[in-house]
Amino acid sequence: MSSGSARGERAQSEAAVVGTLVSVNVGMPKDVPWQGKTVFTGVFKDPVAGPRRVRKLNVDGDGQGDLGGHGGEQRAVFVYQLDSYRYWERELGRSDFVHGQFGENFTVEGLSDDDVCIGDRYQVGTAVFEVTQPRVTCYRVGLRMNDPRIPALLVSHRRPGFYFRVLEEGEVQAGDEIVKLASGQEEMTVAEVDALLYLPGHPRQQLLRALRIAALSPGWQASFRALVEGGPGSGNAGLTTASPPPAWPGFRRLTVTGIERESDSVISIRLEDPDGAPVPPARPGQYLTLRLQPDDQQRPVLRNYSLSGPPDAGYYRITVKREHSGAASGYLHTHVRVGAQIEIAAPRGTFILDSTDAPVLLISAGIGATPVLAMLHALATEHTEREIWWLQGARSSHDRPFGAEARALLASLPNVHTHVCYSRPGSDDLEGRDFQIAGRLTAARLAELSPPRDAEAYLCGPIPFMDEISAGLAAMGIDASRIHTEPFGPAPSLTPGIASTPARTPHPPPGQPGTGPTIEFARSNLAVPWSRDYPSLLELAEACDVPVRWSCRTGVCHNCETTLIAGDLEYSPDPVEPPAEGSALICCSQPRDDVVLDL
Repeated sequence: MSSGSARGERAQSEAAVVGTLVSVNVGMPKDVPWQGKTVFTGVFKDPVAGPRRVRKLNVDGDGQGDLGGHGGEQRAVFVYQLDSYRYWERELGRSDFVHGQFGENFTVEGLSDDDVCIGDRYQVGTAVFEVTQPRVTCYRVGLRMNDPRIPALLVSHRRPGFYFRVLEEGEVQAGDEIVKLASGQEEMTVAEVDALLYLPGHPRQQLLRALRIAALSPGWQASFRALVEGGPGSGNAGLTTASPPPAWPGFRRLTVTGIERESDSVISIRLEDPDGAPVPPARPGQYLTLRLQPDDQQRPVLRNYSLSGPPDAGYYRITVKREHSGAASGYLHTHVRVGAQIEIAAPRGTFILDSTDAPVLLISAGIGATPVLAMLHALATEHTEREIWWLQGARSSHDRPFGAEARALLASLPNVHTHVCYSRPGSDDLEGRDFQIAGRLTAARLAELSPPRDAEAYLCGPIPFMDEISAGLAAMGIDASRIHTEPFGPAPSLTPGIASTPARTPHPPPGQPGTGPTIEFARSNLAVPWSRDYPSLLELAEACDVPVRWSCRTGVCHNCETTLIAGDLEYSPDPVEPPAEGSALICCSQPRDDVVLDL
């Protein structure tokens, strides 16, 4: 008997009625007012009568507002159960639910999250479906339910619901029987898989078991791989990349022991422990936060500067480009001398060189060479045999920091490709010696060089440069998970479904100043007093137009996880899983004392 016919007989033997399709619900995305903003969302679904065609991407008449978080082939149809309706009516003391209340396409009797497994296959009407993942909860289900707690409750009470992908298109209608055709690999239930990602613990053997399920959606597979690779103490690596735990809390004083000019506008500053002890090692690519007092009459300013020296040298080296009207860079260039002491926060950051054997692309423009030079130092210290591509853009040798240092490090390694681009070579710049390509480092030039598609790429430079190069690498076939970027200013915001508004310079919030602890947003150069008028640090940041990232707003998804440079926080409500050490979930936290956030 062939394996195909054996599978067919098994599927036929498993075929059994396990539930009923009670309601088919659809709705097209629309603008909805919410907290003074406009949300474009498809979470509002209404029941429809008669048969409906189910296609690969959704049910006819249905749509999703945020295709980054919902919809697509892996999330074509969302299913929720009447048993959970009854549970939430009791739990929340409500009696106003209608079919589609939880944003589901199929309201069903049966198919409990504790019974349905990832990979299970079902026939409903003439369509065939496969279970791909639990629902990813976000704030919009709370909007639909008029209860912001709902995203966290769905996870903590283990009632998320789940998604189908469509194996065979067909027609469905209310009253159809749900017939189970086959069981999924590993037989891990929706509730188990949801808890494995969102709740504390993440047992390794269970993660490996989940990764054996071919039907599990690629996004959830990537999250579980990140948890397997992240190891203990790294927070929830399946939801966000967190900075490794800091070597010390807050700020400490380090002594300037050396200042070296790297180019016409760039200096490097060496920092050491005042007592001569080695400073804790940094990871290649991380940065330091400096608290400086350029003017005795003004508050201190906070600036992040990437480490540019060997990561485990017993000292730190930062490199600073003098910016026009830059208070911090001007002060460091003109006033700081050897012997001065500066307040420093411990090395932080997630732009960190990997430890694999994959080829590595170190790509920079201008002062963006700083963190990738630290990576090059680490590779040279290891005497690595990895294939290394050093791709650097500058105007000329007068504007290129670390030219001689980079050449020496590259010369010490056995498997190197060097491509330096000068957009405006000087009269004394010699092609082939000082640079390889006349012109800008662009995505088109990068494509001509044809770097390996299995490389890990690290990019640092102006945001337009990183955007162009990132898109170029992706177009060449390098997976997005292998493309790492480091912005010097505030990171791009993530506010799913919210209508975009013109960017504004961060500013104090409207109204009377608060009387609480000082909240400093380091990247935004803003310090404001806390006010209890704001339920969370996230809402204060939004009132100040500080760029932020979030999705659930209740401590579930970790999209808002932010580096906590200094200070102490309390949580209300408590997050489903705490953030990594040295990080904060700003969507549900409030300050206990003065706080510095890397925003």
